[in-house]
Amino acid sequence: MMESCVTHAPSWSSQQMRGVSANQMPEMKSSQEVVIVIIINMSKRKVKDDHMPVGECITQVQSILRERFCHQKLPEKPQAVEAQHKHLLELLKRTAIHGESNSVLIVGPRGTGKTMLLKCVLRELLGDKEVQKNMLEVHLNGLLQTDDKIALKEITRQLHLENTVGDKVFGSFAENLSFLLEALKKGNRSSSRPVLFVLDEFDLFALHKNQTLLYNLFDVSQSAQAPIAVVGVTCRLDVLELLEKRVKSRFSHRQIHLVSSLTFTQYLERVRTQFSLPGSFPDAKFAQEWNASVKTLCEDKSVEEVLQRHFNSSKDFRSMHMLLMLCLSRVSVAKPTVNPSDLLEASRLCLSDAKADMLHGLSILELCLIIAMKHLNDVYEGEPFNLQMVHNEFKKFLQRKSNSMYNFEQPVVMKAFEHLQQLELIRPVDASSAKTQREYQLMRLMLDHSQIMEALQKYPQCPTDVKQWAMSAFG
Repeated sequence: MMESCVTHAPSWSSQQMRGVSANQMPEMKSSQEVVIVIIINMSKRKVKDDHMPVGECITQVQSILRERFCHQKLPEKPQAVEAQHKHLLELLKRTAIHGESNSVLIVGPRGTGKTMLLKCVLRELLGDKEVQKNMLEVHLNGLLQTDDKIALKEITRQLHLENTVGDKVFGSFAENLSFLLEALKKGNRSSSRPVLFVLDEFDLFALHKNQTLLYNLFDVSQSAQAPIAVVGVTCRLDVLELLEKRVKSRFSHRQIHLVSSLTFTQYLERVRTQFSLPGSFPDAKFAQEWNASVKTLCEDKSVEEVLQRHFNSSKDFRSMHMLLMLCLSRVSVAKPTVNPSDLLEASRLCLSDAKADMLHGLSILELCLIIAMKHLNDVYEGEPFNLQMVHNEFKKFLQRKSNSMYNFEQPVVMKAFEHLQQLELIRPVDASSAKTQREYQLMRLMLDHSQIMEALQKYPQCPTDVKQWAMSAFG
């Protein structure tokens, strides 16, 4: 409707409109048409002359880059792992389409693309509508499913069989698992639906009691009970050594190894491309300035040194994205670009010692106990200690003091000692010591000299006499 109005109006500029009175104006169908012409001309001139405000640009930058860092998009085709991709795809196709059971391990250091490879294969596999309709997926993680009972509950939940299981009581794990797989059989009794089991942090499942989950999964995959594929993902190169003999005998011994071939030059280029803005950014001038500042940043020597340190410690892109995310959080309207100092500060936060940072939040009593433990370590050359020994060492320090501001009752000292154990700054020498009386349980200190000294320097309002005692203990 608006378009039809505009087409009937004469094409007068806004300047011409200002100089013409209402009775001089050519014949127009309505005054509404005049207003529309003025608005259109003014909006065109505004778009041509003005850019987006800096605040809006910064909001857009943060939105685009956060999306990129947090939700990593899969590549069209995984680079440098074509053979591994083809091998894994063939294995899973045989299970999904032909009903053949398989098991395989994907092994490689963190950041080599194990999960990316698996996701790319699954994306291609699920492109087949028949596979998408029939195949079921169960994803387990050794960090979350810490025992076989929890794992079985998660399998039941992911297969949507909670109602089928109900209140049934099973005699064994194998019986429970076979019941679940039996419940997945099709109505025509021709075959079961294929199930893909993905076990992330596979090596942690090997620590479960009797390795029951692994034994039963591999047993089913080897027999003709149901078509299942077991895919383990792990960083442990010696993972097969962790498997019991009966489990190992049922595993197919297929392994896909991934090794990172990334060079520092490629890593640096990746940082630049990940931090750059796309050509479709609303404000082209701002995007050009931002990309130029990123290029300058990557050419800075101090930045190169920081990135080299991160590259040497981990080639994992996730840790690189964490570093860039911390840099991005320092961008604001007042400072719309990233400086080398921002990257240095982000690197310091990434590489900060978590245990040393934990010491900053301890009470004075807990800090004194840590110093006493370190003193005992120095005297007895790393031999384990107990609470009684630590308390006696602390009392020696108190005897040198004229005032009694650090005098604490035994139960208070014990509570502080237990808190240090909960923070895992100290840990028992072995499990058998748990039966010993608490004061006499042997412990080891999980901190070294440099961590304690760094914490003392940064500890807010640390008493001078405690610092001096610490220095004499380390002397």
